[in-house]
Amino acid sequence: MSNFHNRTEAGKALARVLVDRNYSDPVILALPRGGVPVGIEVARELHAPMDLIMVRKIGVPAQPELAAAAVVNGDDPQIVVNESIAAHAALSRADIEHLAQTQLEEIRRRRVKYLGDRSSLPLEGRTAIVVDDGIATGATMRASLRAVRQRGPAKVVLAVPVAAPDTLDALSADVDEVVCLLRPPMLYAIGAHYDVFDQTPDEEVVRLMDEAATLAQQRAPGSD
Repeated sequence: MSNFHNRTEAGKALARVLVDRNYSDPVILALPRGGVPVGIEVARELHAPMDLIMVRKIGVPAQPELAAAAVVNGDDPQIVVNESIAAHAALSRADIEHLAQTQLEEIRRRRVKYLGDRSSLPLEGRTAIVVDDGIATGATMRASLRAVRQRGPAKVVLAVPVAAPDTLDALSADVDEVVCLLRPPMLYAIGAHYDVFDQTPDEEVVRLMDEAATLAQQRAPGSD
């Protein structure tokens, strides 16, 4: 049985919980594409700017679906290695960094597509609220959280509508706070908790990020 109609409704529900936390200088960081419709609702309610976290899997060459690591965007890209898989595949750090270059190019391409020439928002000393539409295994989210932490925020908050309890437990070491509306004991698929769980088109991501930028500009000191 579903719990949310769609990502927009899930985002509104999440925002209602987060707004009462009174976070200091929050920045919303959404994982595209599905996290963006959730994140924009949080950004609206908290009157906070929103940015994207771009993550790409680094697959084992002979088994590209098997993730040896993940690379996360930023001025100083961060690589999070799955040590056991990398060791099993006999991949050195240099090998992984070499493999990461293709994924970094894709991250740059997508960031330009989604955000144009807008720069990454600074996180140092702020409350970084990382948002997605749900978490199953948590591999992508773990890489995202570790990369966010390295950018110096005062606090890292993980905020999602639904997630597997054991995954949240595993991720808790990488954050200061977890906000999750639903923690089903057996999470078979994130989409099972939504009535509508279609893929979010690139065009929708662009539209919502443009809206977030406009809202942030309107809130900026000295704006009309």
